[in-house]
Amino acid sequence: MGATVSRAERRTSWRAARRRTAFFGLTFLTSAAAAALLLDILEANGITSVELCGAALFFILFTWIAGSFWTAVAGFVIRLGARDPAAIDPAEVTGRPLHTRVAIAMPVYNEDPQRVEAGIEATWSSLQAESEQASFDLFILSDTTNADITVAEEAMWRNLVARHGAAGRIFYRRRTDRSERKAGNILEFVRRWGGKYECMIVLDADSVMSGDTLVTLARLMEAHPEIGILQSLPLAAGRESLFGRLLQFGARLQSPLLSTGLAFWQLGESNYYGHNAIVRIAPFARHCMLPRLSGRPPLGGEILSHDFVEAAFMSRGGYEVRQVPGLLGSWEEVPANVIDFAVRDRRWTQGNLQHSRVMFFRGLHPLSRVHLLTGIISYLSSPIWFALLLLSSILSAIEASKKPQYFLPGFRSLFPRWPQIRGGETAVLLAATLAVLLVPKTFGVLLAIRDRQARREFGGSGRLWLSLLIEQLFSVLLAPSMMVFHSTFVVQTLAGRSVSWNAQDRSERGVTVLGALRRQKWHLVLGLVWGAAMLRLAPQFFWWLTPVLAGLICSVWLTVWTSRPSAGLRLRRWGLLLTPEETAPPPELVALRRGISQTPAPAEAHTPAPAEAIPPPSPLPSGNGISALNGAPEANGTSSAKGTLSPGGELSHAAPAVSTAKSGHDYYTAQQRSG
Repeated sequence: MGATVSRAERRTSWRAARRRTAFFGLTFLTSAAAAALLLDILEANGITSVELCGAALFFILFTWIAGSFWTAVAGFVIRLGARDPAAIDPAEVTGRPLHTRVAIAMPVYNEDPQRVEAGIEATWSSLQAESEQASFDLFILSDTTNADITVAEEAMWRNLVARHGAAGRIFYRRRTDRSERKAGNILEFVRRWGGKYECMIVLDADSVMSGDTLVTLARLMEAHPEIGILQSLPLAAGRESLFGRLLQFGARLQSPLLSTGLAFWQLGESNYYGHNAIVRIAPFARHCMLPRLSGRPPLGGEILSHDFVEAAFMSRGGYEVRQVPGLLGSWEEVPANVIDFAVRDRRWTQGNLQHSRVMFFRGLHPLSRVHLLTGIISYLSSPIWFALLLLSSILSAIEASKKPQYFLPGFRSLFPRWPQIRGGETAVLLAATLAVLLVPKTFGVLLAIRDRQARREFGGSGRLWLSLLIEQLFSVLLAPSMMVFHSTFVVQTLAGRSVSWNAQDRSERGVTVLGALRRQKWHLVLGLVWGAAMLRLAPQFFWWLTPVLAGLICSVWLTVWTSRPSAGLRLRRWGLLLTPEETAPPPELVALRRGISQTPAPAEAHTPAPAEAIPPPSPLPSGNGISALNGAPEANGTSSAKGTLSPGGELSHAAPAVSTAKSGHDYYTAQQRSG
């Protein structure tokens, strides 16, 4: 048996090495070829040190998009029908009896109780239709500070229990000490009740999952004890604003493709998005407690982006972190407008830049370090792009101001030295860049057209291609404004300005002109000044900059218009930007929409008795490195222990009661962003 396991491990290791060598080799070969072509163009008339810096920035950016390109190629080939023998296949556990106890944990913080209740109602009702539903309990883990919302949450919990006869199945717990944010909320649940459950499925306040998906995730974890975290593919759904529908359409078209490609080369060292995933509790408690970084925020203190770090620690502990892109029935919402999107990204910028302190911890898997670096570059790419554009503008202005020098000084020559313009090489480089950017989206369309049902659910071939053009047009126009937002966030973080932890606005609120001007007035000013300078100093380069300048000058209008549900609904009536979740909504999303549209019942001001709201404590067993979790809880339900970061990246505790978890962001994957 030992020899068999050893051979299997060697085969898995060899497969991972081959795939990752191919992926990184093709990625860097592609970016090196593009950079070499750029250098050839620049060297035609002599290259300067400033142009070399520009070429270096170009290489970094091209490597970033080349990685997404080759991930999409892998996903496209697999989804065309080439089976991946190393993938986690949900079909393998169909009908398997489930013996594992699973907790569904939903942390909430000053959320809209009606939206939370509608999501829980849709998920729990779907789960009750499954034969294995008795293996699941649900915990609403509140960090809410608003008194009115607290009363509504308690009423919501009572309504859910009464409606489903779920006493002893659906629980509500509210912390009074809200230290360590979302990660601390989850930690407190693990410490108090982790001994009762093998796994937990973590949901966000906007998450919805089907009962079949919940059961399949639990069955897969039972069938694969080597997996510590299994990440489902959350699809964006539920938005009506034009901005939200643009995000939904783009993500729905590309996410399955990219997720399949990521699973292909990441294998058992994949990533965790912080929600819509199942986590094995004991190894999570043993290996994934987060340190407090030395120094002050924003780069020190609590780690805001906890999910990538927890995945890295789980891999370091010897457990696999996997994605299962073939499993549908997992949904989330995206921000409804540019401003809310930027507000969310401000927090993620700080959290991801903190990963620069984490990625050098001892014992991390090399691919975990790549994931952390990817998260950092997902935001650093904006100031890099900004710097490249400014550098190109300056160089173009300098070149335009020079008078042509046909004869070198000090030499007598019969023949002039004509400036060289390598139009062919420039055209090839431009075509290669567009291909790397656009081919992944084209792959998504081709896969949808190939499947008759998917083609119909996306509105048909013609409308699908037109929707892609519309989505791409708005992506081009919105990208410059997001570039400025992200560049500002990076500078603010590096300058020491920390972000506060506020509840997300998940509503379909429209943005007023004054609201957009308040946040984007400098985008408008930058576009006007930049455009005027280029038109005066380098008119030929001005036309190359027009997509960027148009996005900046129109940023306020774009933010206001795309925030309107009326604009998004108009395109839906025209059959554009459709997704399968809109044209053939699953029962869970129908139930969600019905729950949101209903008038909420008035909340009654009463506090549930603790025995009703929460089960008796069931801590994890002592030993195996997790005894620190089992200290008796304080009266406020949390521990007072703190930890500091040792030079090697290990956590040393100032008190023995509990290891600290320092973090709190809700989501995301730089991998998804890179698409």
